[in-house]
Amino acid sequence: MARYTGPRTKKSRRYGVPLFGPHKALERRNYPPGMHGDKGRRKQSEYATALGEKQKLRLMYGLLERQFRRYFETALRRRGVTGETLLQLLETRLDNIVFRLGLANSRRAARQMVNHGHINVNGRRVSIASYNTKVGDVVEVRNNAVSRQLGTRGLNATQIVTVPEWLLIDKDNFKGEVKRIPSREEIAPIVNEQLIIELYSR
Repeated sequence: MARYTGPRTKKSRRYGVPLFGPHKALERRNYPPGMHGDKGRRKQSEYATALGEKQKLRLMYGLLERQFRRYFETALRRRGVTGETLLQLLETRLDNIVFRLGLANSRRAARQMVNHGHINVNGRRVSIASYNTKVGDVVEVRNNAVSRQLGTRGLNATQIVTVPEWLLIDKDNFKGEVKRIPSREEIAPIVNEQLIIELYSR
């Protein structure tokens, strides 16, 4: 199971955004990690800026480089705007859907729920976090004590989080549905995806 297992807070401080969710460390230390923080840092080149955007998006969804590259190549082959298609492919991953529905309080926790077999898609157990959901797919927590306990914990931790309009949630039955593919505005990315496309197109 390929995933990023390094320091999370340090990466968030490095890029100045909460890549893995809100964290008080970003408020207390709003400067890059290291002995000297941001002192003496040179102006970044265009390449460094584009690389930083790619790293932010890759880390936010918990992907390693090879897997992220495959998403880019898939987006490149599809019709439409490549940057928006890339974002849509990442947003419709099963682990991200579980996270967006509020069944887990982080993408990391959602990925673990999927990998451990606690999630059904259209009535069948799916244990692949990168599973690409489609419009009309019903995602639900399996009907057993352990799975429902995890689902309850996730829903309690995300009570104040708003579920996106492109998803439909039924909290009483621990299930949700993909109503449509989200637009770029609905995804509201924290990166400039066009720089990522230019980086890979060099």
